[in-house]
Amino acid sequence: MAEAARATRSIPERVARFREDYRRKHVSPRYSGRAHFVFTSLGSLAVIGCAISLLEGGRPVEWLTLPAVFLLGNVVEFLGHRGPMHHRRRGLGLLFQRHTEQHHRFFTHDALAYESARDVKMVLFPPVLLLFFLGAIAAPLGTLCFVLISPNVGWLFVAAAVGYYLMYEWLHFCHHLPPEHPVAQLALMRQLRRHHEAHHDPAKMQRHNFNISFPFADWLFGTSWRPEKDRREKS
Repeated sequence: MAEAARATRSIPERVARFREDYRRKHVSPRYSGRAHFVFTSLGSLAVIGCAISLLEGGRPVEWLTLPAVFLLGNVVEFLGHRGPMHHRRRGLGLLFQRHTEQHHRFFTHDALAYESARDVKMVLFPPVLLLFFLGAIAAPLGTLCFVLISPNVGWLFVAAAVGYYLMYEWLHFCHHLPPEHPVAQLALMRQLRRHHEAHHDPAKMQRHNFNISFPFADWLFGTSWRPEKDRREKS
C-alpha cells in the first residue's frame, strides 16, 4: 500500500488541521491500515468462496441471481448514501457522524487522497461491519432465498451480496489512492474517481453523485453531476 506523501496537490489548511485532530483522537497507535484492508478482503473472499463451493449444478436461470443482486445493491448503496449517511436519522446518528461530519471533512474534492496507511480507517468501513453485514443482511436474506426459491439461489445471493460489499470497499479505497498510483491511472478508475471527487465537493455532496461503485442509480434517479446542471441550478 503506497504512501501518499508524494501527492501532487497540497492539502488545504482546514483539511490538514482536521486530519491531525482526527488521527490524534480516533486512530490508535496499534491501528494498522494494512491489516484492516487484508481482513476486509480475505474475510469477504472466504465467504464468497465458501458459498460458491456449496453450489450443486445450477440452472441458467439461477445465475441471474448475480446481476439481480448487483443491481439491487447499487440502488441500496445509493439510497443509503443519499439518506442516513447525509441526513441524520433517529438511531443512525453514528452513520451520519462518521460519513458527513468526519469522512467528508477528512477528504474533500481538493484533498481526496489518503496520506498514509493509517488513514485507511477513514476510508473503509470498520471491520466489524463486515460481520454485521453477513449476519444481519446477507445470511438472513440468503436463507430466505434458499428456502423459498432454491439452495443454489440462496448461496448465490450470499456470494453476490458479499461480493458487492467487497467491490464497494475496493472501489472506494481506489477513489482515495494518490492520483499518481498505477491503479488510479487506469482509464475506468479515473472516470469513477472524477465521479466521486465531485461528490466530495461540499457544494455538491448533498445533491449529486451518491454511488460509490458504478453510477447506475445516480443515472436512474437523475443525480449525476454535470457542469451544465450546475449552470441551470445557479441561473
